[in-house]
Amino acid sequence: MSTLPFGQDHALPDTATKADIDASSAAIDRTAYEGQWSLMWRKFARHKLGLAGGVVVILLYIIAAAPEFFSPTGPEVYNAQYTYAPPQPIHFLLETEEGTVFRPHVRAYNSVIDYDSGRRVFETSEDEIHEVGLFVSGEPYRLFGLVPTDIHLFGTLEKDAPFYLVGADRLGRDILTRTIHGARISMTIGLIGVGLSLFFGILIGGISGYFGGVTDNIIQRLIEFIQSVPSIPLWIGLAAAIPLDTPPLQVYFMITIILSVIGWTGLARVVRGRFLSMRGDDFVKAARLDGASTFRILFRHMLPSFMSHIIAVVTLAIPSMILAETALSYIGIGLRQPIVSWGVLLQEAQNVRTIAGAPWLMLPGAAVIIAVLSLNFLGDGLRDAADPYQN
Repeated sequence: MSTLPFGQDHALPDTATKADIDASSAAIDRTAYEGQWSLMWRKFARHKLGLAGGVVVILLYIIAAAPEFFSPTGPEVYNAQYTYAPPQPIHFLLETEEGTVFRPHVRAYNSVIDYDSGRRVFETSEDEIHEVGLFVSGEPYRLFGLVPTDIHLFGTLEKDAPFYLVGADRLGRDILTRTIHGARISMTIGLIGVGLSLFFGILIGGISGYFGGVTDNIIQRLIEFIQSVPSIPLWIGLAAAIPLDTPPLQVYFMITIILSVIGWTGLARVVRGRFLSMRGDDFVKAARLDGASTFRILFRHMLPSFMSHIIAVVTLAIPSMILAETALSYIGIGLRQPIVSWGVLLQEAQNVRTIAGAPWLMLPGAAVIIAVLSLNFLGDGLRDAADPYQN
């Protein structure tokens, strides 16, 4: 038997050539030459739920980047004749004089008033249809705010034909369109909020762990005080300080700051613990003896050593920010109309009678569930991949 060099105990057949032995040795020992990020990716690729969550998260952020293209119409386009219109299912086969043909379409609605109940009732028209296609012309918009166009991913071939794939709201606006547009605010507010929390958490937690002593005690008591205050009353108090006449864009940034003020404490505790354990390591002492500044030691030497762990923590923190924004907007103290977010859209679903008659108003809630679960799966995968003790 021929054995591998470098003390490996994996045997090869007697017929193995030197090239086979060299190739096997390289395959076995390749992990010894891989960097931290390469090893992290190799472990993450084995986490199926993490990969699936990552794919869904990427798709959600692609949609959030260009919701005008992915939605069939504009978020403020309405038709008073189709208030609370039920979903229009897409039919793919059409009966014609020549026979059955493949022609995606939706059947038009005829709306009538039921005078017994006082409600609008929608009846499907068997004679009038609206054909559906991909890359159709519709409501004009600016792609990424720059390129003027009117091409939408899908919609009806007739430009002004009513099309409510998952139903309409109380003003006759398309719920699917508004949910897609709501992804831009709800998904990005998590990124901005976590970004600010990341900055405060790393800076304050790093200072606390690196210096220790009185500085550490003061910062930890501040963190404990913030964490001891109930979240919802604190949110209400901070959000109530925003004047009602504040422009929507400023409200958006103020809400992200409010969420960041509360959300940095957990990350600061994590960073502080890691810095406390690392400040006595040889490479930190060497950097200090070399005359490196405190800022350079913190952010150039100590922080990169557990950056993968911070990425995992941040990924798990984004769902909390999304849920917080949704909760604030739902109870009316967060974002307000005309801003379109998932929390603002769910305000329409506060009435039980409304939900009973139009359950499709809960679609933004389903979008929140999908986004939060996907981010949690992605965060779990990154956390396991960043753990050096995980195989």
